[in-house]
Amino acid sequence: MSLPDKGRSTSELLAEIARLRQDDLPVRGGKVTAYVYDTGRPEVHEAAAGAYFEMLEVNTLDPTAFPSVVEMEKQVVGAVADLLGGGSGIFTSGGTESIMLAVKAARDARPTAGRPRMAVPVTAHPAFHKAAHYLGVVVDAVAVDPVTYRASAEDVEAAVTDDTVLVVASAPSYPQGVIDPVAEIAALAAARGVPCHVDACVGGWLLPWLREAGADVPPFDLSVPGVTSLSCDLHKFGYAPKGASVVLFADPAMRRRAYFASASWPGYTVINATVQSSKSAGPLGGAWATFQALGREGYLELGRNTLAAARALREGIAKIPGLRVLGDPDSALVAFGSDEVDVFVLSDEARRRGWFLQPQLSYAGIPANIHVTVTGVTLHGVEAMLAVIAEAADAARERGPARLPEGLVELIADLDLDALDDAAFGELAASVGVDLTGGSGQPEMAVVNAVLDALPGDRREAILIRFLSVIYS
Repeated sequence: MSLPDKGRSTSELLAEIARLRQDDLPVRGGKVTAYVYDTGRPEVHEAAAGAYFEMLEVNTLDPTAFPSVVEMEKQVVGAVADLLGGGSGIFTSGGTESIMLAVKAARDARPTAGRPRMAVPVTAHPAFHKAAHYLGVVVDAVAVDPVTYRASAEDVEAAVTDDTVLVVASAPSYPQGVIDPVAEIAALAAARGVPCHVDACVGGWLLPWLREAGADVPPFDLSVPGVTSLSCDLHKFGYAPKGASVVLFADPAMRRRAYFASASWPGYTVINATVQSSKSAGPLGGAWATFQALGREGYLELGRNTLAAARALREGIAKIPGLRVLGDPDSALVAFGSDEVDVFVLSDEARRRGWFLQPQLSYAGIPANIHVTVTGVTLHGVEAMLAVIAEAADAARERGPARLPEGLVELIADLDLDALDDAAFGELAASVGVDLTGGSGQPEMAVVNAVLDALPGDRREAILIRFLSVIYS
């Protein structure tokens, strides 16, 4: 883009945005089962958008300049703490930043003779690996049960060393939607004097409402002895606009470990509660307004709808020939696989029919599968979703698995990626039918996913980085 000589009108700009978004997945209606969360209540989203706009230009960098930030954050964090066992918290931009701060606080609170380490189940979110990469922490991966997909306290304990600064449990883990045995894992961590973080980014603002709606939800929050911190995303089942999460600490002293301050320069003093410095208070305003617009009754009703939809989805998938639900999900996340059809092709077939079902690669003995996040709006369309899944499964069975050119996986596995510039990599992708130029609208991804699925994890990551680089070139 080059800057226009003269400024353009608002109507022109909005029309251009509409054109740019014409191939985007829809953010409302429930046909996109990942990335977006929909209450099905337009008035709630309108209230959040209005509050977001009102706080858009407020900078959270200096809370003494904008006391509204302090008051709003105390109210939002206080509501989360009230629901999840107390503690002191920080409002962040998302689950990754919440996890980053929890890892930083644990690392700084527990100096070690060697390099700091953390015990992390293989089903835990990659944000822990990202935090480890940025903060110089070693990840000790912990296998999960191949049937239940839960980590065991015994396996986590076996991964703890004298240099372990953090133990992790998920409530629930994203891939299969199951809750790790938080009480047992937290107890062993406490016995070893190691902090325990519960990643409740997905479930934190959902599980309490599911429990109140009648679901059997085990203890998982800061009320559990040994749990020292917890992350909870508000832009997931809190239904706030994107950029809203909270990390809670049982001990205010641990929260202070997450902060950063600098006065060692001749400019203004810097004190940050988060990784970011300057940032808009828009997401905070949106989260505050969403809480106020829904209230307890609203969230409980959404919890009831979500619980009913998740049950209907699990039962319906079990009736579709060739498909099976993985594990016994504890929340509103459902993953299903198949020994008869290519799930990557099934995902593409569903997308051709207007539905986005998220494909997940195989890893650590867990088969490739399809992931569905059930939200408050899903109940109204669950039968339509099941019909699409059944139809897409039949179409995938008829098409057969994604066909890869002979020797392609071996070629990519041995490829010297550093010797290829982005243009050459894009041409290589195009030669096997993968258009990375963005000109094909919503592309079919079965071939890409099949290639990635055949590669080891580190090679997948290298290829994904090149994909991203080409897309933005």
